[in-house]
Amino acid sequence: MRPLNIGLSQEQRQGVIDLLNRDLSDAYLLLIKTKKYHWDVVGPQFRSLHTLWEEHYTALTANIDALAERVRALGGYPIGTAKGFLENSSIKEEAGTLPNAYGMVENLVSDHELIIRNLRDHVDQCGDNFHDQGTADFLTGLMEQHEEMAWMLRSFIEGEQITPDGKLSSDLRVPVEANSR
Repeated sequence: MRPLNIGLSQEQRQGVIDLLNRDLSDAYLLLIKTKKYHWDVVGPQFRSLHTLWEEHYTALTANIDALAERVRALGGYPIGTAKGFLENSSIKEEAGTLPNAYGMVENLVSDHELIIRNLRDHVDQCGDNFHDQGTADFLTGLMEQHEEMAWMLRSFIEGEQITPDGKLSSDLRVPVEANSR
């Protein structure tokens, strides 16, 4: 095999590959959870969540492919097994549980926020530790996508909220004047 000569040492590339494989694992588990919720959501919010989660899992699928291809571009091999994803992900499976729509949204917000925190750290490590500004830039773009998805999900449960028992709670509305700055 021809050695890579892209301005990064084998050790630098391997450090970045390890980070990318962790991000790939997180993305895959988030995809699975998003798909599961897309299939199983019920109630008056079904249509809006079903549609939103389809948009999210479509974007996540593209991101997974991009992460795997970035690993390959750096000379590594992406994780490609359920066992590998579970071992390398910071997102935890919730097998055997099915929350209501509110709980689903809360879980996805938490997962996106965890991924955002991880990506921020990985962006810093790519630049500071491994001198791979290309991957840092790539991960910054992914982070921005997760920030937008988390915002959309948070917006769904802010204002007139769906309580954990599935009822609308008008008294939890955010005052308009608090938002107008």
